[in-house]
Amino acid sequence: MVVVTYSRNFSDLTRPEPGIILAMIKKGIQALSGAARAEEALRQWFRPEETIGLKVNTIGRRALSTSPETALTLGLWLGQTLSREENIIIWDRTDEELREAGYKISTSPGSLKIFGTDNRRAGYQSVPTAHRHLGSLFSRIQADFIQASISLALLKDHGLAGVTAGLKNYFGAIHNPNKYHDSNCNPYIAELFEAEPIRQKHRLTILDALRVQYHRGPSYHPKWLAASKKLVLSLDPVAADSVGWKLIEELRRQNGLPSLKEEGREPGYLLTAEKLNLGQSRLENIEIIEEEV
Repeated sequence: MVVVTYSRNFSDLTRPEPGIILAMIKKGIQALSGAARAEEALRQWFRPEETIGLKVNTIGRRALSTSPETALTLGLWLGQTLSREENIIIWDRTDEELREAGYKISTSPGSLKIFGTDNRRAGYQSVPTAHRHLGSLFSRIQADFIQASISLALLKDHGLAGVTAGLKNYFGAIHNPNKYHDSNCNPYIAELFEAEPIRQKHRLTILDALRVQYHRGPSYHPKWLAASKKLVLSLDPVAADSVGWKLIEELRRQNGLPSLKEEGREPGYLLTAEKLNLGQSRLENIEIIEEEV
């Protein structure tokens, strides 16, 4: 688990400089893997023939979404390092949300792909996947188009789940996420990740914590938005979100807000995920490497 912080100031955090983002990603992957070069780690985690999906979060449009600068920087680097750019798909629920978050829809052969599940090339599977308490149609992008998945998620407070990050990002991969918000989204977030179309393909979590909505999320409220200038990278999807929870709690404490537990929305789905052997939720059992760029 690696937390990379940019030690200087971004000229515009809503449009971070690609060169800085790439340096942060490379530093994080190198530290996470122990490889001499970040490119070596990529070749250990991904195969050249695989199509890789970058699941972003664009429900907050340009105000509060995974920035195109971050996603495109990662996607282009993956394509250039591993195989071809056309083997990378940046995606979310709808073309409209992607556009309004600053992305340009692209389905042209030979180039990096950017499109939503509602694009005519995609859609949802016709037969639902049943898993534990879930019954959902998966996006064909997640289920059929890709062989490896990266959750490139925003780190945000969530009024029900407590924290929305890498695991809950996959709620955007099913047709009916509205059904799974009871009981603070527990056990649904964990059980969705455990479902085969996600668990068998997920390789890496990167939390975009350049800006963190630490209260009144997941919607955009500038009063409670902090410039954290961090990326969180982890091969353990549960540990990534647990460290994200820690960052949110620190920001809440610094700004005089009660803890999520005190507000009755502690993210219990993380412990559920650990019980399902999806990863480690307890901070005392997570090694956190701090890096700076």
